[in-house]
Amino acid sequence: MTGTATFEIRKSAPPDVTRTAEDPLSWRGLGLDSLAGMLVLSLRRLGNRSFEADCQWPRLHPLNERDLAVTHHPLIMAESTRQIAAALRGRRMPPTARGCEPVGVRLGLDPGSRPVERGAATDVPARVTVSDMEVRAGELVSFRVTAEYLYAGQVFGTCALLFAEVRTIDGDRTAGLPRPPGLLHPAAAAVGAAAEPDVMLARAAQGRLVILPRDPGHPFFLAGRPRCLPVLAVAEAGRQAALLRHGGTASSVMGLSVQLGAPVPLSGAALEVDAEPGGARFVVLAEGRPVASGSVTVPLP
Repeated sequence: MTGTATFEIRKSAPPDVTRTAEDPLSWRGLGLDSLAGMLVLSLRRLGNRSFEADCQWPRLHPLNERDLAVTHHPLIMAESTRQIAAALRGRRMPPTARGCEPVGVRLGLDPGSRPVERGAATDVPARVTVSDMEVRAGELVSFRVTAEYLYAGQVFGTCALLFAEVRTIDGDRTAGLPRPPGLLHPAAAAVGAAAEPDVMLARAAQGRLVILPRDPGHPFFLAGRPRCLPVLAVAEAGRQAALLRHGGTASSVMGLSVQLGAPVPLSGAALEVDAEPGGARFVVLAEGRPVASGSVTVPLP
């Protein structure tokens, strides 16, 4: 399928390696506002740039639907990768330059082996590699963390998170853009969100879409009071836009890809989405200038 976010899910067994002792992790060390958001429990080194992590995904995670049997929200996998990267920074890698933040995410899921949780939480091991490391003046200015997530011994998902310095342009407005009049938030069910505060979009005149988080202090997408919209929040806005425009359920999303080109304002950026074979492609515009783009892999009617 052209241009959509896809991964080849590998079923091979992990290599036989010698493991080192676990690194103790804390929610503060992972950049979280509270213990409730902690998804990564432990981290072990396998090789020079390879690691193993133990994750636990609660059935009642705020992003998940409230149901007796839950398919985990795809961005729980992306957030786990971000937390793994946070655990690696400063411990297993050179000091990271200030301003080196997630600027790209790409994830893919295998519907055949994706876990469905009916109990309290899903235990998810992850195989992790670090690549594309660029060091400048003794500081790490860019790198990529890729994690393969397993359930019942099989890889069901892969997520890659790219870290780099966000390029800013003089005059960039990140706090928020002027809002068009008459904005209306769609219902949570229409965008595949678990609850109304999770809605990231609003409709303007002629059906145009604008990024406008319904909860400006959302504990997941806007944790830590960011100065601009984080890449995972942009990914969620793109996911919701694809489902709103072209249908599908939250669990039907099999792939998601986002790349930031410039800081995305916290609110008010326009989001344009178009269908393509196997999914949808979207672009985020701030005052008419593209600042991010991505794609969503989802079966469309």
